[in-house]
Amino acid sequence: MRKPVIAVVAVVAVLAAGVATGYAYYFSGMRTAPKPLALASASPSAAASQDTGASTTGAAITGKWTVSQGSTAGYRVKEVFAGQTSTHEAVARSSSVTGGFSVTSAASGLQAQAIRFAAQLSDLQSQDQVAGFNVSQRDRIVSRSLDVQQYPDAVFQASSAAVPTAVASGGAGTITVPGQLTIHGVTKSADARVQARLSGAQLQLVGTTAVNMTDFGIQPPQVPITKVDPQVTIEFQLVLARAA
Repeated sequence: MRKPVIAVVAVVAVLAAGVATGYAYYFSGMRTAPKPLALASASPSAAASQDTGASTTGAAITGKWTVSQGSTAGYRVKEVFAGQTSTHEAVARSSSVTGGFSVTSAASGLQAQAIRFAAQLSDLQSQDQVAGFNVSQRDRIVSRSLDVQQYPDAVFQASSAAVPTAVASGGAGTITVPGQLTIHGVTKSADARVQARLSGAQLQLVGTTAVNMTDFGIQPPQVPITKVDPQVTIEFQLVLARAA
């Protein structure tokens, strides 16, 4: 009896090793994630203005701006599948974004004031792809971790920020905006790295801020075959229009 038992154990071990190897191979090359959000190309009129050296006054950008269609916000987080050493980037985004700010002209230059943006977390939908896995299942786990029923929004606020002078003439400008980020009922200081461009009647903003989810009382989602990194990159692409 001893030899058959040993043989069975050996076969099971070989099969298990084969499954693990196949699993690692399967997931290593069949997963994708969208590129980071970026500013759209400059409008022809803005490009022509830059090429000819023409410029506009701050009046082109002063006033109140609010979020309009085409805006999105979300997160990027690294996860490692069981049996893997390379990381996969999970990406989810929500198009339910509101907020805005006012731009005023002062002796010191253009200033954005009363900055506030909010993203509805219950609308987060995964944008990456993993072969053989329905990523929408992750969205349900994330919703529970964020407790979206009690804390439906992520909110970023800042009292003011300088507007790069290049933005008023259709160029792109970059600035770091120190503010307050509220997630899961917890508010922490956060710096948003933002690119801005005035394109026709729209003001475009693209930016990121890096946080640790545990700072907001959120534990990395527990999934049997996946380990989630607590470091998160929050990204946004905002299209703003003048308020009526």
